[in-house]
Amino acid sequence: MKCALVTGGSRGIGRAVCIKLAEQGYHILINYKGNTAAAEETLAAVRAKGTDGTLMQFNVGKEEEVQNVLGAWIDANKDKQIEVLVNNAGIRQDMMMFQMSTENWKNVIESSLDGFFYVTKLVLTGMLLKRYGRIVNMVSLSGLKGTPGQVNYSAAKAGLIGATKALAQEVAKRNVTVNAIAPGFIKTDMTDGLPEKELSAMVPMQRFGTAEEVAEAVAFFASKGASYITGEVLNINGGLYS
Repeated sequence: MKCALVTGGSRGIGRAVCIKLAEQGYHILINYKGNTAAAEETLAAVRAKGTDGTLMQFNVGKEEEVQNVLGAWIDANKDKQIEVLVNNAGIRQDMMMFQMSTENWKNVIESSLDGFFYVTKLVLTGMLLKRYGRIVNMVSLSGLKGTPGQVNYSAAKAGLIGATKALAQEVAKRNVTVNAIAPGFIKTDMTDGLPEKELSAMVPMQRFGTAEEVAEAVAFFASKGASYITGEVLNINGGLYS
């Protein structure tokens, strides 16, 4: 059975990615932190595409939780291969740096950067042994250009971009690709509360993107057709930044 693991898969971009990869025939491993109802909605949407999925509740930034849930699943399912890993989980805790607490800093770094390390390290061994894998890391416009009020988030995503480029070179000879997608303003619950009309005026396309548009790019990077593309960062921002 070929599987795709999507962290932060219960809502927003993560849910759209789960649904899109389900259309490609993958058994979807849906990671979520705490919103079981939302995760079950994603699972229902995956099943509506004619495939199936498994819910995995763990905080990607907590190594013990990752090991206890994901590690245990891998050990118990030797006949199943995780071919695609989408590191999508992450949180924002925006504020100016002079107001930022140590906890605000650590929480954001932990969810994006530590989470990438803990999850990818567990999944990577199987990919290397099978000599096939697709890793897609969800970064951000903030990680490329920096965004005031997001020093923690910008640092986390910039770090993930560096990790993407380094890991891509380590595993390329084993037919494992590692790429990143950097969304700009995407209409999800993470952008609720932002002044959409005002911010859309800054975007050449004059609108926010959709989670489904991001999922299309993930599906391409996850495909066999993207086999000679690795270490890349794809901007999806309506022309706002390149």
